[in-house]
Amino acid sequence: MGIDESSHQAPEDDDHSRALREQMVRHQLRGRGIRDERVLAAMGRVPRHPFVPKPLRARSYDDSPLPIGHHQTISQPLMIATMLEAMELQGSERVLEVGAGCGYQAALLAELAATVVTVEIIAELVDRARHNLDRLGYQAVQVAHADGSCGYLPGAPYDAIVVAAAPDSVPPPLLEQLAPGGRLLIPVGSWVTQDLKRIRKDEDGTVHIDRLGGCIFVPLVGEHGRRGP
Repeated sequence: MGIDESSHQAPEDDDHSRALREQMVRHQLRGRGIRDERVLAAMGRVPRHPFVPKPLRARSYDDSPLPIGHHQTISQPLMIATMLEAMELQGSERVLEVGAGCGYQAALLAELAATVVTVEIIAELVDRARHNLDRLGYQAVQVAHADGSCGYLPGAPYDAIVVAAAPDSVPPPLLEQLAPGGRLLIPVGSWVTQDLKRIRKDEDGTVHIDRLGGCIFVPLVGEHGRRGP
């Protein structure tokens, strides 16, 4: 995406924040099994605190998810790194993110892929993600107000799709919009039991599913999202 590293520094990023980020990468990520050097470098470059609500910024580099309003969260750094590593991005991919939230993961994806489209169903979070990404220099990320459970057909097909909320089952439109050879990362399950799945799509359309472990995400809402209360 032609990343200019110097343009992605938050105005309030300082030596203290950079030191906390280095500790996060060293202890929370590398120390707990993340090995993809591109993912580790991206998470060392992209500041997390500008994406966190001001009352919680002292906890920006904690090893935990944090609320961002509207019953949504910014995910735990280790979970984000796990998903990014599992996507096996090389830098040339077109990526769809379902669930923009505050825009943090989209910024990381912009460091790792050629093109990033992120969709969000909550209008207020769409505005926040756009503001945060623009402010940090990620204007090339396309932020769309849309029902992510339906994917985002204008940009399809995608080499990789990552979903930051959990449906009961994999939404068919996401598989349909996944390019041959692509992979889909998605948490699937109920409120209390979810599996993180990586789904690979062969050139002939056959899919293969890897289960990467348990997780807890907010529910995916929308036409193909979580059913019931």
